[in-house]
Amino acid sequence: MTGPVKDTSQFPDPVYKETVLSDLFEGVKANYAGHMAAINKAHLVMLSETGILQPAQVKPLAFALSEIDDDVDVASLVYTGEHEDYFFYVEALLRRKLGDLGGMLHTARSRNDMDHTLFKLALRTRMDKLWGEAENLARTFINKAEREAETLIVAYTHGQPAQPSTFGHYLCAALEVLLRDMERLALAMDTIDHCPMGAAAITTTGFPIDRQRTAALLGFEAPVMNSYGCIASVDYVTGLYSALKLVYVHLGRLIQDLAFWSSFEVGQLYVPNSFVQISSIMPQKRNPVPIEHMRHLSAVTAGRCDVMVDTMRNTPFTDMNDSEGEVQQAGYATFESGSRVLRLLAAFVSAARINEDRVRKNADAACVTITELADTLVRDEGLSFRQAHEIAAATSRGVLAEETALRDGFNHFKAAFAQETGRDPNLSSDGYKTAVSPERFVSCRDRLGGPAPQALRHALVSYRDQLSALASRQSARRQRYDAAATALDQTFSSLLET
Repeated sequence: MTGPVKDTSQFPDPVYKETVLSDLFEGVKANYAGHMAAINKAHLVMLSETGILQPAQVKPLAFALSEIDDDVDVASLVYTGEHEDYFFYVEALLRRKLGDLGGMLHTARSRNDMDHTLFKLALRTRMDKLWGEAENLARTFINKAEREAETLIVAYTHGQPAQPSTFGHYLCAALEVLLRDMERLALAMDTIDHCPMGAAAITTTGFPIDRQRTAALLGFEAPVMNSYGCIASVDYVTGLYSALKLVYVHLGRLIQDLAFWSSFEVGQLYVPNSFVQISSIMPQKRNPVPIEHMRHLSAVTAGRCDVMVDTMRNTPFTDMNDSEGEVQQAGYATFESGSRVLRLLAAFVSAARINEDRVRKNADAACVTITELADTLVRDEGLSFRQAHEIAAATSRGVLAEETALRDGFNHFKAAFAQETGRDPNLSSDGYKTAVSPERFVSCRDRLGGPAPQALRHALVSYRDQLSALASRQSARRQRYDAAATALDQTFSSLLET
């Protein structure tokens, strides 16, 4: 935007320029200039095909746009205030080249519909990249769950050891949430996939435009139906960032578990050296610092989503800067921090492993299999569950008092059984050991959604199918974007030849 300046009285106030307009211009350079070029080309194609502009008008405009694309180094532009924004800068270049004809490109459109189309195109690009990283994390969970389908863990409730499960079962629980979050993201992206072009300022236009054609040329699925809503609704912003926030709220809970599991006192998750930092003063310490980075980055990302949604709170249902340039640009940091979480978590989960010896010790120390002893007594001894619960509770109290493993507590069990029922159990010492083993606990929980190998294999087939369907849905979007970009280039090139 450097060049001769004639009428300085038209320049913006220096403070306004410094605090608002310059930053907005830098944002356009970084985020929107390429998308604006695409909108200009698509709009010109539509004006030509509908006959709103004649060939004698279209061809010079097409050549001028091509020259601007070739000659203007957007990154080197410096905002001077000579033109209000990048849109008017491009229009000034067109008018400098073509005279009044340069202003014909803006027929039947407004910066209003252009802006929201720019914002959607920018979000679409960022979401496509982030979606790929979410897909990768989901596949990482699936692959790790398959490998760890029989790897025992201690599952916790209320911060206390509860029951044995498997690492694969745990990861599948996290995977289910991620898949539901991806479904919510896909729905939010459906809203982004509708084009505001043709709304003009807010009520469309008196010219016979073809909104479907412009939308298709820009890779959108269809136009936004209501022209007022094109400009005013901005639920594509609130919907997308609300869905994004849930991804990081939910992953943050998983990450907190990783921190807990890797603590010295629990120790059931082993973090490899490549994800460990050593204390500068305490040589014995292995600090799994990446977990802390994932935790705070998840919180920061969720907070950035809140900023976007809260900025829209109680704003008027109309065109407004509260949903435009600066606000939109502020949201893009969400994708940067969010991407870091997804990539780091996928790498971390792939590398981490369960410390099976520590799991066994914790399981023994906390009697986590005692529920299956009670269930066994109901099935094999014909007791009510309440009777069985009392016997199991007395057995666990006995072994915990002696600080012995539950598998060595047959005498405590036998005494508790006799106390409750007035007879000896049919369950032998070996049968007792089987009943309280973690392997037995897991293997007999072969119900839908349970941790037993067969149930988990069945679930994993379903998860793969769900992920495949979601991936295909996004792949179809991506193919539409790419096909539209190719078609736009070809159609625009034909304007240069007519």
